[in-house]
Amino acid sequence: MSKRKVKREQLQSKVQQAKTHFELRTIYPLTPNQQKTFDSYRDGQNLILHGFAGTGKSFISLYLALEEVLKGRSVCDKVVIIRSVVPSRDMGFLPGNIKEKIKVYEEPYKEICDDLFGRGDGYDILKMKGLVQFTTTSYLRGVTFKNAIVIVDELQNMTFGELDTVMTRMGDDSKIVFCGDFRQTDLSNDKDKSGLMKFINITKQMNRFDYIEFDKPDIVRSGLVKDYIVTRTEMGI
Repeated sequence: MSKRKVKREQLQSKVQQAKTHFELRTIYPLTPNQQKTFDSYRDGQNLILHGFAGTGKSFISLYLALEEVLKGRSVCDKVVIIRSVVPSRDMGFLPGNIKEKIKVYEEPYKEICDDLFGRGDGYDILKMKGLVQFTTTSYLRGVTFKNAIVIVDELQNMTFGELDTVMTRMGDDSKIVFCGDFRQTDLSNDKDKSGLMKFINITKQMNRFDYIEFDKPDIVRSGLVKDYIVTRTEMGI
């Protein structure tokens, strides 16, 4: 075999290895409340993470869930991400069929997964392998989540009926994490808005959830975002 052919094959081998390299990078908590989240999650608790935007609630939740599934630390073998698309009222104006419309709501999780795996197809690979599933509250009737880590994001945009439906879908050997911030709700009806507090009050009575409140010092997205949110809050806006 010629040296040129050997070199070419070695190069092709390296390219193939780069394509198949798929490893979750290690993330460390940056604030006391992030540390509390790591500790509570790893103690096996269900979680309600509430607080300001940019505090890493969704990012940390997805990281911890993927870490558990990929490292085989429990019987859970998949991560299910759930969002509500009803309150936005804009879905009907998005182009495409229902699957294409829903895909818009997956973008934040695609960005997180692509970041965590250091490659642009991280989320797609996880979905293809059945390790991550995405659904909305519109498609939960009759579903039971078994051996799953369920992440319910943007819970402030869910009515009590939606939150209730999610909770009653939980099957054996599963755990659930809720993330959200009531300050960012898209709900306009006061009755719908009050549903979140009703739901949180129920979960606080169950002793099966740790409730972690993320405040302004927990904002890690960027200095600009932190300054903006702190200023906005101090102005009462």
